[in-house]
Parts: sequence; structure tokens; C-alpha cells
Amino acid sequence: MKLYIADKIAKEGVEFLQQHPGYEVDFSPGLDESAACEHIRDCDAVIVRSAIKIRGAILAAGTRLKVIGRAGIGVDNIDVETATERGIVVLNTPDANATTTAELTIGHILSLCRHLPAADRSVRNGQWERTRYMGAELAGKTLGIIGYGTIGRIVAARGLGLQMKVIACDPFVTDDIYGKAGVEPRDLDSLLREADIVSLHCPVTEKTRGLINADRIKTMKPGARLVNCARGDLVDETALYDALVQGHLAGAALDVYVNEPPVNSPLLGLENVVLTPHLGASTREAQFAAGLEIARQVAIYLDTGEAINAVNLPVMATETVQKLRPYQALAHKLGRLLAQMAAKPITQVEVCLLGKIADYDTRPVAVSALAGLLSEYLSIPVNQVNAVNLAHRQGINVTESRSEETHGYLSMLSIKARQGAETITVAGTLFDDRHPRLVGINHYPLEAPLDGNLLLTHHADKPGVVGAIGNVLGQADINISHMQVGIASDSDEAIAVLGISRLLDDSSMAAIRAIPAIHKVLQVTV
Repeated sequence: MKLYIADKIAKEGVEFLQQHPGYEVDFSPGLDESAACEHIRDCDAVIVRSAIKIRGAILAAGTRLKVIGRAGIGVDNIDVETATERGIVVLNTPDANATTTAELTIGHILSLCRHLPAADRSVRNGQWERTRYMGAELAGKTLGIIGYGTIGRIVAARGLGLQMKVIACDPFVTDDIYGKAGVEPRDLDSLLREADIVSLHCPVTEKTRGLINADRIKTMKPGARLVNCARGDLVDETALYDALVQGHLAGAALDVYVNEPPVNSPLLGLENVVLTPHLGASTREAQFAAGLEIARQVAIYLDTGEAINAVNLPVMATETVQKLRPYQALAHKLGRLLAQMAAKPITQVEVCLLGKIADYDTRPVAVSALAGLLSEYLSIPVNQVNAVNLAHRQGINVTESRSEETHGYLSMLSIKARQGAETITVAGTLFDDRHPRLVGINHYPLEAPLDGNLLLTHHADKPGVVGAIGNVLGQADINISHMQVGIASDSDEAIAVLGISRLLDDSSMAAIRAIPAIHKVLQVTV
């Protein structure tokens, strides 16, 4: 096996591979594109950090590649789609910098509450201003963590060790998981009202982009502090600046920014802001862990085929997989839909294959449903390799079943999720074995294309409702590509599914909610 290490990684990772029997290791970091193409040409594996981009000409030159290893979490420098099409596994190390990032968060909290950077500058300037830099103790304060993944959980444990009360918000973590750690669950608004310090540890999605905006900052406790060592796009920096200048927030600590570096940002001029240049993973220990771990993962894959922390899957050309692949795509869409419909943490998921498709193995389809479900909530890539373990970590029990019942279709897929005492069920099928269709939500039958932006309503079954919705969409200059209504038997209630050209803004959603017959409205993307 020939391996090309294209970026600088920890020497221990290089040595691990060099000492592996049967490996020929080419450690040539920092080459330009032309030279990199020559080095990758005959290689079975390539390992990078973030400098070298495995895409375009370089990826095309790697005609023998079986695996690409990224020493770190982000894979923006890798053309994952093309790699997947070519059957190349892409691996990363999502947890290698978790402790490092969590510790930086704690450092920011301490610096913020005790004015350490400003006090340091003051002493260096010959001043002795003890009264000016009066701080705040952490013991007894409430730490609010938004995003209770690996990093959020480490921050929570450190906060408890500092005798803080720790509360957390994550739409996909069950109360049992919180309880075992001594952390109290909250919804987002409650957390913002209660927390003395709010720390962000969630991914950037369409739902979380600009999560901390002007309205949410207003709900924060007066004198609270904000810490962001996750992603810059989570925070509306203009709204944050206004809150800091007006005194509503006592301070903020940022390691990430909307634009990096944050040139000309007004935040640079505020003394109650602590700033660092995206140092989350910048420790020797984290770089050591990432380098050694990716070397180990690549070796395991080459030796055994086990893909640890894969962000994609190799192409498998068996007849069974070819038959299941469109149903896996359907399951992924239904899982995403289910996640966006859920208002509470999901504790149980049941995936059922019905009709002719029930003759096949349920597991690949069930795992695809989980991958779609979890991809709406987790920052790390979710796929066939890690979906089940991640579901268990989130406190979700998964069951699979099959039935010969057809319910009017040759094959159908049903996914049921339990949230508290309630259940949500979505069902789908394929038209012409390739076009995904939504055929049921709970006890409402319907047939609707399962693609793009959808507007879902639950409403009283009476004349004028659909027209009123159409008026709102027309005023918002939003086109309707399709509309289907489902009515349950012996009921005066209905649901509607509308395909829309783009998602509605807050005012348009409010206008639809204000329609008297509307009980609930939700917009999703699948």
C-alpha cells in the first residue's frame, strides 16, 4: 500500500504509518498542485489537514485512491461528492479537538468574568486599577450550554467542577442523558432567560444560522455574558455589538467570527469583548491526537475495510444494494422530515418496510432514516457507519420491522418516532422506483412529492383555508409547485402539504398562523 501524507501532521502519526508492515509512506507536505498530482498518482491513501485541497486535478490524479483521511473535523478542502462517486472513503477525526475546544471555552469564560486580558494590558501600561477590574465568581452562577454534543458535554462537566449550575438546550438529547450528567434540560428561551453565561456548541444549519439574534439577545438575562467557540455564523454580530454597547450584556468572548479574520469589525473596539483567532484546535495535544488518530483510522480501513468516522460510504455494486439505494434515499428524506416535525427530543424510532421491499434487509434503510434524522441536529457528518452509535449516544432506541401488508402500494416505508407520550409517523413510497413520494403523516393519507421546500399545515377542514394560505404566499411572491390535502376518516381536521419556491420569512409565517382555521404550520426542507 502506498500512502501520501500531503500536510504536516503529528510526527507520531507519520511514524505509526512508516512502521506499519507493507506500507510505503510518502511524507511530502506543502507541495503545489502540480507536484501533488505526481505524488498522489499511484497512492492508495492520502492524508491531509486543511492546506492541501483534495479536489479537481489532485483528486483526478489519484486514480488508485481508496481512502482520504482528514486530520480534523472539517472536510471543506475535500470534494466528498466526487470521492463518493468514485468509491473513495473519506475519514475525519471529529472528536480529536473536543477537549481542546472545551478548555478554550472555559478559558474564555474565566477571562471574561475576571477581565484578564484588559487587566493584563493595564498592568503593562503601568496602571494599577484593581477597582476597575472587579470581576464575578463562577461558583453559583448558571452556565447555559446550547448544543449538547461532545464538546458541550465536556464544557458542562468542567462547569460542574467549578461549582456552577449547568443547564443545556439540545433539541435531540433526551432528559435521561442530561440527568446522568447532572445537567438540567431547558428549551432555548428558558435557557437564555436563566443563564449568567451562554456558551454555544451547536453546528451551523439553516435553523441555527443567526441563532443569537437581536430578539434572542433581548431575552437574555441582563448582565449575562456570551461565549462562542463554535461557529461565527451562529451570532448576529451587529446585534451583539448593540447589546454590549447598551449594557444589556456584560461581555462576550469570541474565537470564531462571521468573517475571519474580523477586519474592521466594530467588536474590535470594545473592551468588554475577549477575542482569539480561531484557536479551538490549536494545541499540541489536539494536533497530536488528530494526526495519530487519522493515521490509525486509515490503517484500519486499508487492513480490514472498517471505516471509522467515515463521512461517506464506498460504492457497493451488489444487486441488493442497488435495489435498496433508492429506498435508502427515501428513508433519508423521511428522517429529515421527521426531525423537523419533532417539537421534543425523540426517544424511539421504528422503521418498518412494507410490501415487496420487506423481502430485503431492513438495516440499511433504517440506518439511512437515522442518518437523515440526526443530520438535522448534529455538527459532525452522519452516515451509515456512525448513525446507529450516534443515535444511541443521543438516547434513541431504534427498532426495525417488516410486513407483507401493502396499504395500496407495491412497497412502502413507514417511520414512527416517539417524543415523550406522543408519536409522529411519516410514510413514503417510490414512483417508478425512483421518485420519492410522501403518502402519509400520522393518520392522514395523502400523496405529495417529497422534495425541496415544503409548507405543512394542520387545519380545520372547512372552505377558504387553502385560498387564505395561497393569498399569503402570493403576497410574499412565493410560487406553489404542488399542493395536496389529506383528510382523516370521520374527522373534521385536515393537513396540507405545499411545495414552495422558497422558505417563508417570519412575517409570512405569522400571517399563516393568524388564519383562524390553522392549528399548526411548519416549513421544512427535504
